[in-house]
Amino acid sequence: MELNETRAWNRFYAEGTPIDIEPATGSLNDLLDERVAEWSDRAAVAFFGAVLTYRELVDRVARVANGLRELGVGAGDRVALIMPNAPQHVIAFYAVLRLGAVVVEHNPLYTRDELEVQFRDHGAEVVIAWDKVVPTLRALPADLGIRRIVAVDITRAMPWGMRLALRLPIATARASREKLTGPAPGAVPFARLERSEPLAASHPRPGVGDLACLQYTSGTTGTPKGAMITHGNLWSNARQGAAWMPEFTRGEGRIYGLLPMFHSFGLLLSVIYSVETGSCAVLFPTFDPELVSTAAKKFPPTFVPAVPPMFDRLARVAKEGRLDLSGVVYAISGAMTLTPAVVKRWEDLAGSMLNEGYGLTETSPVALANPFSHARRIGAIGIPFPSTDIRVVDPDAPEREVAQGDTGELLIRGPQVFQGYWNRPEETAATLLEDGWLRTGDLVVQDDDGFVTVVDRKKELIITGGFNVSPSEVEQVITAVPGVAATAVVGIPRGGGAEAVTAVVVLDEGAVFDEDAARAAAREQLAEYKRPRSYVVWEELPTSLIGKVLRRRVRDTLVADRHATRAAEE
Repeated sequence: MELNETRAWNRFYAEGTPIDIEPATGSLNDLLDERVAEWSDRAAVAFFGAVLTYRELVDRVARVANGLRELGVGAGDRVALIMPNAPQHVIAFYAVLRLGAVVVEHNPLYTRDELEVQFRDHGAEVVIAWDKVVPTLRALPADLGIRRIVAVDITRAMPWGMRLALRLPIATARASREKLTGPAPGAVPFARLERSEPLAASHPRPGVGDLACLQYTSGTTGTPKGAMITHGNLWSNARQGAAWMPEFTRGEGRIYGLLPMFHSFGLLLSVIYSVETGSCAVLFPTFDPELVSTAAKKFPPTFVPAVPPMFDRLARVAKEGRLDLSGVVYAISGAMTLTPAVVKRWEDLAGSMLNEGYGLTETSPVALANPFSHARRIGAIGIPFPSTDIRVVDPDAPEREVAQGDTGELLIRGPQVFQGYWNRPEETAATLLEDGWLRTGDLVVQDDDGFVTVVDRKKELIITGGFNVSPSEVEQVITAVPGVAATAVVGIPRGGGAEAVTAVVVLDEGAVFDEDAARAAAREQLAEYKRPRSYVVWEELPTSLIGKVLRRRVRDTLVADRHATRAAEE
């Protein structure tokens, strides 16, 4: 107890990192205004070589905010954003917030069915979407009440020469120059909003405690739900990140936006932390090492947040001499386990440490990380951020802490902890305990120095490509395939902390498994990262006394069978 009460782990912090941050007192729009006052002519966003300064960014935010106001968006309204990384995504984010409205981020690769589930929950009536997604939105049921779609042509943010270099269709290129709606007839072009008059400075502003985002997560139960995150939560987490990396020169950074902004990790670092530090967010609509190599010639990276497979590929490109990483001051990895091999490969070529962090959507998202000091420990998730407390407790009795070094469930408390789940008071009560403690559902061990290592996940989510996959969501799709009586979906380790989604099916009596039909159903209803990579047919699934399928036993059996097969082959 004494360790947690005194935060004794802070002795391992990098020099210059405080025990506590200054509390956030305003909104994210106040943060943006502060930065434009300091660095109005510095680059805020770069995209394929085109640059927006902080002054230009704030001007476009004010114009788009007024355009949205004219479309009827007001304080408290939910506005859905469905885009890849692009300057318009950053502009739309801050414009929605400026009205006191709430951003709801969505993966642009989601299917119609996946979007419908979330729209029925949050009820957004206005959507700002990549123009390629508009046909999917139009296929949604009318009773969802979507009344306005704003279509975004991200190529408008590219230099004209880059559009031609990418060999875009002439019609699309022409639409990028003219006042056309592009491939989304009837939708409102985002470019039209950018030409609106700026929002009046006197328009009411959001406050530090107002809701900024609904970030959908499978949480600790596997059921997708909207995590309610305030302006204060996000600004606090950005300040914590800035405190964690004290050698990052404010106003001069170049942060590589490789992580998708619809993911909480990418949103914080590319959209909010970049503004907190007065940096330039160098955005990429998709992860492509060749695009990274090209961008690095004009905008050498100084901070790279990513996931282990990205670091591995970039290090290999750098080893070939096609990418210079020597100017990188900090690199931080999240979402899955960072292996010593990837760390060595990166650090042999880069001018920085590569450290692992830990967090959840519910912590906005970062809560612990390895310090950028000699004390860092590869394989551990590190120690708590400034202004963050943790406890390790009995999963069945969270009021009781376990002994130092014993396995228990990780609890977190700090200014980055979310406010609860949208319209789900019971699940909120089960996750947020008294005095602001968040149950993570992760089983960990904390050593005598305060460093934490994840042992296992209490929840049964599958981690693939840095994203969480809810087994029950996939099972619903596969069980609906003709001939399938039951399904258990599990993640099978495939190295680097990632897992392969695997479906075990039990068939109706006399039925033959139609794998092609199962894969077709998955393609139609699930994003690619959720689709099973392999299917296995069993006669029955292991169940508990009350009939619940024991996914853990399914997973363990598959892993054992794989090991046995490999041993036999050797």
